[in-house]
Order: sequence, then C-alpha cells, then structure tokens
Amino acid sequence: MSVLANDGLSKSGIEKLERAGFSVCTTKVSQNRLADFLNKNEIEVLLVRSATQVRRELIDAAPGLRIIGRGGVGMDNIDVAYAERKGIRVINTPAASSISVAELVFAHLFGMVRFLHDSNRNMPLSGDSKFRELKKNYAEGRELRGKTLGIIGFGRSGKEVAKIALGLGMHAIASAQDSKGESEVELHFCDGQSLRFTVALKPLARVLAESDFITLHVPAQHEPLIGARELQAMKDRAGLVNASRGGVVDEAALVAALTSGKIAYAALDVFKDEPHPSIELLMNPHLSISPHIGAATVEAQERIGVELADQITHIYARESPAT
Repeated sequence: MSVLANDGLSKSGIEKLERAGFSVCTTKVSQNRLADFLNKNEIEVLLVRSATQVRRELIDAAPGLRIIGRGGVGMDNIDVAYAERKGIRVINTPAASSISVAELVFAHLFGMVRFLHDSNRNMPLSGDSKFRELKKNYAEGRELRGKTLGIIGFGRSGKEVAKIALGLGMHAIASAQDSKGESEVELHFCDGQSLRFTVALKPLARVLAESDFITLHVPAQHEPLIGARELQAMKDRAGLVNASRGGVVDEAALVAALTSGKIAYAALDVFKDEPHPSIELLMNPHLSISPHIGAATVEAQERIGVELADQITHIYARESPAT
C-alpha cells in the first residue's frame, strides 16, 4: 500500500501511516511527470495541498488510485465529483487548519491598523534619514477593541476568527449561507475556564454596512463575492481580509477602492492568479500580503498529517483493497 505525499506530510502523519503498514513517499514530483510516477510506483493514495492539481486527465491516467487526500479545506485543485464517479475516495481536513487561518487573519489586522506592512518596507530603507517623517506617517493607528468584525462564511475558520475577536473585545457578526438568527461559539482559556457567546447571523448587505473590518472564509466562487458594489456598500475607511480562496475578491475593484480611499486597509493571503499575483498587488503600499500561508504552521501541519493518516487507515480497514 503506497502513499505519495506530493506536497509534503508531517512527520507524525508519516509515522502513523507507516505503523499501519503503508509505504510513504514524500518525493516532490512535477505535474507533468506525476501520472507516470503514480503508475510506475503503484501509488494507491495521493496526498496534496494547494500546489498539485488533480484534474480528470491525471485521474484517468492513474487507474490505480484509490484515495486522493487534500491537506486543508478547499478542494478546488481537485476534480472531486469526477474522481468519486471513478470510484476514488476524496478526503480533506476541514478542521485541522482553522486556528492557524484565524490567527493569520489577526496578524494581518494588527499589522494593518498600525501600518506595520508599510513600516517594515520603509524603515530598512530610510529609517535612519526619515525617522520623524515615518513616525508622522504612521501616527494614526487604530485599536481593534470595540470595533465590529464582519465574518463572511461562518464555518470552522469563521468561528475561530469570531473567538479571537470576542476575546479582544470586538463585536462579531457573521453572514452564512442559508443561516439566520444567531450561532454560539465557546472560548476556552488556558486555565480550563470557558465562556459561551452568541454571534448574530445577518444578511450579507447588513454585515457589509455595519462592519469596521470584513474577513472572508468561503469556498472558491465562480464569480467574485466581493466586487465594486460590495466594496462601495462597506463603511468608509473600513478594512478587508481575504484568507479564503483566490478570486473571491475582485482584485481590480479592491485596488480602486484602496486608491480612492473608500477602503483604508486590505490584506490578501490568496490571489486569483496564484502562483503569479499581479505586480499591481505586490507593489501596492496599502496592501498587507502573504503567499497563501493560512495553514502553514507547524501545529496545523501536524494536525493535518494525523487526520489524513487516520482517515486513510480507517478507509482501508473498512474496504478491501482493489484487485
């Protein structure tokens, strides 16, 4: 039983699979050589993250595949329905990276409201000669406490974001498809105490209009969820963070809103044209940007590896190998 973790796998995940009798390969195989490698090495389980594409051409070319695993939440790099029609199980790890994604959102939020993304660019260049000028430029920071955070998409990551916001003393409201009323979240503290809070679920239009900051936690969309109209509906000088999927935000409309001053802050961890974001985004001084690292923490990768290993061993325990 052979496994190829083409985009890597945590040590604990590898060890767990090996104890269950699997042979695990972590060689990085290029996309154009992947089908040949899978067949030559009789790979039954292919594990990927966001880098490797598992489209129907690859699925057709590798008839020995039994399981495709995605380390993370979004599976837009996998033709899931087609794979399942071919009898291949497709699994992912929706809970494992939620905390890491939520913490990245706040890393961007804290950095933006204190202009750290721009200060970290300019201080090394001119901090010795323009110290007072830079100090004046970054003098109008804002606190997050007391502000309203609008969370679009209230699944696992969205709820983890709400917990951090509530812990900071922010107001949290959310928009979730087919949901209304309120949802409960529970905050757990290091001393064993916990507190329950309710988060109001509101229509998207109200969340946009009432929030000082918006954060997105939705799957890939066929069309941008946040375009020029939605940006215009936001509060003046509000902020926006997208750590969900590229293309959820109309990037051109966002740049226009930043240039006009309608939107004061924006952060992107994901991009429509990954892995080649536009130079207009990369060079924009108003944007806080990171290279799709929402789940890129040691802790999240450990959880992802263990969760994938558990799912794979469970599937093999229940289903006899293909003959």
